Amino acid sequence: MWSPDHIASRRPRLPFRWSPAIAVLLLLACTTRPTAALEKKPGGLFRRPAVTRVVVVILENENGGVALEQPFLKKLASSGAYLSNYYALAHPSQPNYIGLVSGSIDGVQGNRIGTLNRRHLGDLLSEKRLTWKSYAEDYPGGCDLRSHIRNYVRRHEPFLSFKDVQEGAACANVRPGEEFDRDVQAGLANFVLYVPNNDHNGHDTGVKVADRWLRSKFEPLLTNKQFMKGTLLVVTFDEAENRGPNKIYTVLYGDSVTPGVYDDVYDHYDLLRTIEEIFGLGTLGQHDAAAAARPITKVWR
Repeated sequence: MWSPDHIASRRPRLPFRWSPAIAVLLLLACTTRPTAALEKKPGGLFRRPAVTRVVVVILENENGGVALEQPFLKKLASSGAYLSNYYALAHPSQPNYIGLVSGSIDGVQGNRIGTLNRRHLGDLLSEKRLTWKSYAEDYPGGCDLRSHIRNYVRRHEPFLSFKDVQEGAACANVRPGEEFDRDVQAGLANFVLYVPNNDHNGHDTGVKVADRWLRSKFEPLLTNKQFMKGTLLVVTFDEAENRGPNKIYTVLYGDSVTPGVYDDVYDHYDLLRTIEEIFGLGTLGQHDAAAAARPITKVWR
């Protein structure tokens, strides 16, 4: 049986009569990778950059072109490596978060939260004795598995969907967002995922608000030598709007990258593969290791 990961997302042409079968096909089409993402060219040799820390910030639900019009996102794109052909994996939100940290969206039923019994990026990092944390705004800590807490939603915190995190010591790696600033001073983990709440990520407020929040939160850090030394900052979106191609804004920023616009086709699986290569982790054996997934090249100094 095929999983949603293996079904092309080209939307079928509708017949003259609507039918339940067509409805099912359209539903499957909304949970798969974009057709454009299947047109990747072979990547070049990956030259490991001088990166000791990767910080990923995920914003919500906007087309790449619209995001690029926002003042701070535009500034980041002009001073970092902007990936102009970067695609999300699916609609709605949750499969993209899960795919980014586990290399697969198998077992993810839209935004319905649950438990996945498979390995994830945190496992690879821990096996290499590297550190990782995920900071979620409005999340109270304590391995709280509720679906909604103030402006936090669990579907945007992917690590809490994995069985070994829910039931083990790794749950302590998922932290309240308010601890991030303190940890910047003390020293951040090797891998950091920052999950804004639904006001700050633009989900409930729009991309203009998300852009202003991102500037207030991260612009001061870009001149902080302690934060930026060896740091690769990645700003991306979970998905685009539901209509049209699932192309999203993604930028890599830091001393390790050469600023510019890069038009090779990438997606969240490629970003995962890139993080794995930066830290020498190996892969999870999912779509991060498939022939279609490749590390991001050309951008490194």
